[in-house]
Amino acid sequence: MATKKYTFFTVPFKAVSLALFIGLTLLSSCGGSEEKSEEKEEFTLNEDYYDFKGVSLSSYGINAMIMLPDETANIGAATKPEIIHADGDFKWDILVGPNFQLHIEDYGDYNDLVEVKKKELKEYDFVKINYLINEKDLILYEQTLLVKGSKKAAKSVGVEHRSYHVYGQKTIDGVTYELRSRDEGYEKVIIELMAKSIKSFKPIQK
Repeated sequence: MATKKYTFFTVPFKAVSLALFIGLTLLSSCGGSEEKSEEKEEFTLNEDYYDFKGVSLSSYGINAMIMLPDETANIGAATKPEIIHADGDFKWDILVGPNFQLHIEDYGDYNDLVEVKKKELKEYDFVKINYLINEKDLILYEQTLLVKGSKKAAKSVGVEHRSYHVYGQKTIDGVTYELRSRDEGYEKVIIELMAKSIKSFKPIQK
């Protein structure tokens, strides 16, 4: 009787152990592949400004030059950029055709704008953020809206929305400027061009 009891309990224990081992192995392999896929999406901006032209912002109250896409960039760019700014205001909008709008704002002596923006994005529980560029003064990220419908909704309801955004800061003559894309973002190709424009934002040497 003692031998039969021992055999009865030993067989299921081995089976459960084997199942747990296989399950943990599968979870570990899935996590590793996901990390690798994120690493592949990171990239470095091309430093070539062949499809750009320099624009001075000195007549609009900023002692800076910025490189903007020209008509050869194939984004429907206008021949001449439009700069919207009211005298005495702290905001500027640069439009290069209908598909490129860069917002600039004067934040005075605040110099941690990018860090604050990253903390803000971390608080969003309805989006997934994937940083493609993550630097001290510049972030370029993919934003995916997570679909969270009601319990009664069908699984087919809702489609994940993906957009690309860029946010940066530059200091000119002691003033820190926020430079960013519009809230709804753009396609990746537009955001890459915008990130290059932000990187080019530099003071005019006197």
